[in-house]
Amino acid sequence: MTKKIAFQGEPGAFSHAAALNVFPEGTFLPNVTFEEAMAGVQSGAADRAVLPVENSLYGRITDIHHLLPESGLFIVGETYLRIEMNLLALPGATLDEIKAVQSQPPALGQCRRFIAAHNLRTINGTDTAGSVREVAARGDRTTAAIGSRLAGEIYGLSLLQTNIEDEGHNTTRFLVMSRTKDEAPNKGKVKTTFVFRVRNVPAALYKAMGGFATNGVNMTKLESYMVGGAFTATQFYADIEGHPDDVSVQHAFEELGFFTDYFRILGVYPAAD
Repeated sequence: MTKKIAFQGEPGAFSHAAALNVFPEGTFLPNVTFEEAMAGVQSGAADRAVLPVENSLYGRITDIHHLLPESGLFIVGETYLRIEMNLLALPGATLDEIKAVQSQPPALGQCRRFIAAHNLRTINGTDTAGSVREVAARGDRTTAAIGSRLAGEIYGLSLLQTNIEDEGHNTTRFLVMSRTKDEAPNKGKVKTTFVFRVRNVPAALYKAMGGFATNGVNMTKLESYMVGGAFTATQFYADIEGHPDDVSVQHAFEELGFFTDYFRILGVYPAAD
């Protein structure tokens, strides 16, 4: 049966492209917000959600770290998408005709050198795919959009120039979310994601982390954020390489337990290449 996949953004968004990477035969459900995409999975309207968590240029996607632990959903996979910014225009338009370019502010910011070199006026859009749609609907040959190849195909714009971004390493990591737990077997490369709160005592975080070092468990991500507006209630979001069935991970979690008052595994899933 074809899976229904929720993502945040309009058709043609980079999240849509990431979802296609994981579910090439899926039926895709666009949503305005992350909360709506998650709610679709919670209600059963969608089978999975594919959501961005961090970007190599901009760091973490802040909302996600707050929303995931409270969503009740489980992480069952991950994928990485190389973000390629493309200049898209009406069919028949040439680069010499283009006077303005529209996209969301981060996308425009990442293409500063190209925009400056061609003396283009910038138009802020709500998102990349929405900007492509609006440029197509407007029908102005002098205005182009910056977005994905997929968006250009969906809305009928031509590809004027590829990879116009300033930095060639722009990559976003996405998580695949499910309503039900589906832990990966303990074979191959596996990641475990969890959240925890340390006790409000001196050196609690230092001591909590010690178990991972002494047991040789590689922690690839550690993020902190406040809970409920309290400066003393800091929650941590972490990724490690390994499976909870590994003896080394079990020992590390056991030591972590001595210095925390909350701990929850969000997902055990195959590590993406």
